[in-house]
Amino acid sequence: MNASAHLSALLRLGIPLIGSFLAGFLLGLTDTIMLGWYSVEALAAATIAGSFFMTLQVVGSGFAWAVTSLVAEADARSDTVQVRRATRMGMWLSVAFAGAVMPALWFSEGWLIGLGQTPEVASGAQTYLRIAGWGLFPALLVRVLASYLSAVDRAGPVLWVTLFGAAINVVFNYALIFGNLGLPELGIQGAAIASVLVQVAMLVVFMGYAQRVLPQYDLFRSLWKIDASALRQVFALGWPIALTSLAETSLFTAASTMMGWLGTDALAAHGIALQVATGTFMVHLGLSQATTVRAGNAVGRRDAAGLILGGKVAVGASFAFSAATMVVFFGVPDLFVTAFLDPDDPARDVIIPIGVSLIYMAALFQFADGLQVICLGLLRGVQDTRVPMWLAALSYWGLGLPAAYVLGFVLDFGGVGVWAGLIVGLLGAAVLLVWRFTARRGVYITA
Repeated sequence: MNASAHLSALLRLGIPLIGSFLAGFLLGLTDTIMLGWYSVEALAAATIAGSFFMTLQVVGSGFAWAVTSLVAEADARSDTVQVRRATRMGMWLSVAFAGAVMPALWFSEGWLIGLGQTPEVASGAQTYLRIAGWGLFPALLVRVLASYLSAVDRAGPVLWVTLFGAAINVVFNYALIFGNLGLPELGIQGAAIASVLVQVAMLVVFMGYAQRVLPQYDLFRSLWKIDASALRQVFALGWPIALTSLAETSLFTAASTMMGWLGTDALAAHGIALQVATGTFMVHLGLSQATTVRAGNAVGRRDAAGLILGGKVAVGASFAFSAATMVVFFGVPDLFVTAFLDPDDPARDVIIPIGVSLIYMAALFQFADGLQVICLGLLRGVQDTRVPMWLAALSYWGLGLPAAYVLGFVLDFGGVGVWAGLIVGLLGAAVLLVWRFTARRGVYITA
């Protein structure tokens, strides 16, 4: 298979996955935009709450990423039993994770104040998290089923179900935040309730599709029975992915905390810029998961040449999108910021210039962010997760976090300095992860 064929196969799988990640991103984006129209205070509280909630959701999705790799390899070998075993135990571990972190969401006001947030922001964030936290259970199960479907070359339904979720979220938010359609005005509580309802609806649809359309895998047979061997396999591969995700997302959470130290307006501007940057990251993330599937298939086929060329093609596709993103971000930064703000909000004139400066910084880290997540996807596909975990943690926390604090507060560059620290961490991760795959690419198939 030549590079053109690899690109075609990558995009055939990757485009629906990109669409599904973007649609999933729209769930949070809808909350952000509508709460921004509701009030700046609600937007600030939802920004910090959403940042911590997303951290936990991404970390908990480590077991779903493990399912992607294991199922892709098993499917390439036509091993339907292993496909079922890995997916079921991924669901078990995801539910266990959600239960373990729920107390931290329920009692969040105290530790948010301890992290330097104002009492008003911390109280609003806890109100959101106490409701939205229940949605973590269906949300993680949705991620496992989406990973399973992607790995067995059924990425299209993942896109359509996620689009369905994004659409009904708009309706639920419109009704519950502002008190429309005969329902009470609930503000930030309404946004949280809407998110839970959407995740439950998506889970029901995914389960129905998996059972009806793919009966050969018999996914839910004896779902309540533990499979100790498969559980250990998914856990061994998934926990380093979870901690890698924790290192990365908590870097951004720490950045949100630092932005909170600069005031409500800075935090609101950060929330807007972070939403925009997260939107472009969803494209890289979709390509990354497609790369995981393609790499897992190559391992299953024992195709070393296909693994290496496929990885190069994935990096090239990510670079091309990064270049296009930078042009747009530098060209019309104010367009992105103003879309999130009520034209009559008195804080608008303060938030816009802060937000524009942060959009510029988001443009600068596109290449590094895309490269590091593609490399993570490639390494996960070949089931190399432990050393990349340490390399990522070193980059995000050993380089990125100290740089963000020094540039933002010691050197007094404010929000721009905090975001510059993010660039340092992402670039360090990209360099180290490229080195890891390059140094070991000859042993992944033979190991």
